[in-house]
Amino acid sequence: MKIRGRYQYLTCLFFYSILSFAQSNQGNVIDEVVWVIGDEAILRSDVEKRRLEFGSSVTGNPYCSIPEQLAIQKLFLHQAAIDSIEVTDVEINPYVEQEINERILYAGSKEKLEEYSGMTMAQLRENYYDQYRTSLTMRKMREKLTEDIKVTPAEVRRYFKDLPEDSLPLIPTQVEVQLLVQQPRIHQEEIDRVKNTLREYTERVHAGTTSFSTLARLYSEDPGSARQGGEMPYMGRGELDPGFANVAFSLTDPSKVSKIAQSEFGYHIIQLIDKRGDKVKCRHILKRPEVLQQDIDTALVHLDSIAEQIRREKVTFEEAVMYASDDKDTRNNRGILSNTKIDEHTSERITTTRFEMSELSTFSPELARVVSTMQIGEISKPFMMVNAKGKTVCAIAKLKNRINSHRASLSEDYQILKTVVEEDKKEKTILDWIKEKQRTTYIRINPDWRDCEFQYPGWIK
Repeated sequence: MKIRGRYQYLTCLFFYSILSFAQSNQGNVIDEVVWVIGDEAILRSDVEKRRLEFGSSVTGNPYCSIPEQLAIQKLFLHQAAIDSIEVTDVEINPYVEQEINERILYAGSKEKLEEYSGMTMAQLRENYYDQYRTSLTMRKMREKLTEDIKVTPAEVRRYFKDLPEDSLPLIPTQVEVQLLVQQPRIHQEEIDRVKNTLREYTERVHAGTTSFSTLARLYSEDPGSARQGGEMPYMGRGELDPGFANVAFSLTDPSKVSKIAQSEFGYHIIQLIDKRGDKVKCRHILKRPEVLQQDIDTALVHLDSIAEQIRREKVTFEEAVMYASDDKDTRNNRGILSNTKIDEHTSERITTTRFEMSELSTFSPELARVVSTMQIGEISKPFMMVNAKGKTVCAIAKLKNRINSHRASLSEDYQILKTVVEEDKKEKTILDWIKEKQRTTYIRINPDWRDCEFQYPGWIK
């Protein structure tokens, strides 16, 4: 920092401290500077705001842990500015929209959310935008600081060689499942009924008798968007079902309702809200044709026959999947279910064939109940389930493998152990970086805020 800038800053700080002292003598402290990190001040009000936001989830003394975390945040953001690390609106907006939608869902409506928060929707969006811009910038900065860290098999072996067994990660029971799915017949009369219902909704919107949002709240069968009046976040073409995307991206007039779009989820009418670059924001109403019980029973009987052929070894499960399964996601993978999730350590999207039972239950409670009592290689009885797209389908399952809960081993769980070692090295790198910043950065802590056991010793010089 330039000498003149430093002088101006310290002059302001001195004046502010005098003001705080004067107010404290009057028993009416409005605010005060409690920490200074480089050119940045942390105010008592900053700490109080965080304390109220996070409540009991704050670990330890909030007047120690919160200002320390704010100080670390400022170190990362300052370094990000030096390294020209930025996040774009395209990266930030999906997080903001998800946060807003979850808050609306919890409050019950946009109006109630504004009432509870004391802010308008525009102010809420601005607030969450700033929060996510900060967190995403910090994440990028951490990734840059640790991008060159690599772990060799030899390092993994050394790391775990002398660890006692009870210190090794505990791996929950995991299963690998194959699935053969059939969609019960849907009668044309039922499809026509759904389409006529959607056409009636369109006529009501165009006539001005009912808003699209109201109809979506009342009748849409998409639980994720119905409570928001059918509103979806900004999404790119690749994030949407092709049938839905083709119609959504063709819309140009927000006052009009689209033609009926068919997707893997059912049938939709769509209304444009906004377009931003290569993303579209719209609202929609989803209706699914109902499946008759007699058609479910017919599918179950057919699957029972297939299962019996597999048990008698007249056909393999894999061959049966190829000619009889209606699920394209598993048909080309010999029926094996894939589990795609975000790694909690690296934030990377990973795909595996293994499911923890809790993950399988999230995918399909019906499937999890069936698999929980099966033996390896067993073919289940036919059962009904709701798939990931919300459709009622019938299926038979084969338990391909079960890996019981166990302490991690190099032979079975190398990738998990490798991740543990990588994360340990990254944390040490970040710790060394923070120590160096503590050593080279101007830091001042109000004497009343120093009596703390900090997570990162070195703030007080």
